Amino acid sequence: MIIPKRKPNLTDTLCTRCGLCCNGSLFADVELASQDEASTLEIMGLEIEDDDEEGGGLLMQPCRALKRKRCSIYPHRPDCCRTFECRLLQQVNRGVVSVDQAQTKIAQALEEIERAQELIVRLEQSNERLPLKERCAAALDHSENFAADAEINRKRSELQTAMSSVERLIQRTFLGG
Repeated sequence: MIIPKRKPNLTDTLCTRCGLCCNGSLFADVELASQDEASTLEIMGLEIEDDDEEGGGLLMQPCRALKRKRCSIYPHRPDCCRTFECRLLQQVNRGVVSVDQAQTKIAQALEEIERAQELIVRLEQSNERLPLKERCAAALDHSENFAADAEINRKRSELQTAMSSVERLIQRTFLGG
């Protein structure tokens, strides 16, 4: 008896090659549904910040549960993670974008983000626990102290250009609008 191979779902095919919704590239934090959810995640070692609203708090990004673009607490992930679908995934589900096109867009985004991260490190901002935009802002703020240096100014300009490109790509491809 031949058992047919299970066709991989889009989460297996796309999300596990991407991870941008968890690594701090798309979001600085995600809103949790309840205090119980926040407490459970804190027990699992994730960084939760109190929310000023009456919600459950904020799961800080990059998420510490992300391991090589895979969620290490997948069966226990919060509601916001269970329900989130980026614009690209929605387009593939609707048949507007093919899986191959989506994989190409993910690869392009990862490449542009990697370039921005390299520039951030060159400006001596290496706190990888910060979301991408915050790391960029910290690098630009730190390097502002050396603004008289032409090389620093060139690096700052490169980073600003790279981050503008990343933000446009993220907005257009993953967040919509």
